[in-house]
Amino acid sequence: MVNLGAMVEGVLLDIDGVLTVSWQPLPGAIETIDWLRTHGVDFRLVTNTSSRTRGEIATLLGRAGMEVDARHILTAVTSAAHYLAATHGGAGCFVVNEGDLREDLEGVEIVDAAEAGVALLGGAGPGTGYEQLNAVFGLALRQVPIVALHRNLRYQTAEGLALDMGAFIVGLEAAAEVRVTVVGKPAASFFTAALTDLGVAARQAVMVGDDIHADVLGAQGAGISGVLVRTGKFRPSDLEGNEAEPEHVLDDIGRLPALLESLRS
Repeated sequence: MVNLGAMVEGVLLDIDGVLTVSWQPLPGAIETIDWLRTHGVDFRLVTNTSSRTRGEIATLLGRAGMEVDARHILTAVTSAAHYLAATHGGAGCFVVNEGDLREDLEGVEIVDAAEAGVALLGGAGPGTGYEQLNAVFGLALRQVPIVALHRNLRYQTAEGLALDMGAFIVGLEAAAEVRVTVVGKPAASFFTAALTDLGVAARQAVMVGDDIHADVLGAQGAGISGVLVRTGKFRPSDLEGNEAEPEHVLDDIGRLPALLESLRS
């Protein structure tokens, strides 16, 4: 376990399932954001959410009582834009996602599957259909690179758990015998970029999430102290059968200030 002591200088926070569910604030979320500001602890919101732009996320959080600058929201979509430009610059990209990613995919040319030199899988939802996924399967069979924002299997809604794109990625990889490149959480490069934006070292930061693999263990693999909250998609079974364990487990985000105080003391 990382001993942070007085070195807690930055906090990374997941949004969905930690601060909000269906954009409604979870217990303690508003108070925790206020506490971080009052105590001079810088933070960034890091999310694999792809159904909203950073500007839209900031607006929704503001309506929920949490005023956050869009510049302090880091998404897997912006990470994907940087990755695609660096690795597949100039290649047309076929995108499958619940929602329009164009605003945050700056510099990426979005094309139909027939013209694609790379494919990007975002988040699943009611608008994600067989025809789109089968087109990605066809591209994979032709050795076209497949990139994903995340491998999340599920996400929490006000009505309960829903399948996310990771469930389809597992099937795609098995059917096409390929490995999909992930650019959002839990990719180490995503956490490194977030730390760079914060301007702190891994040992000076904590990551708070409801997904034990993408959020917590992914962060711990990057040297960041991981905090799992028992809200959102968390289930008690998440704490069983893993090679590693969360360094801290909290009932909800409202308990974070007390944890940070204890780590500093």
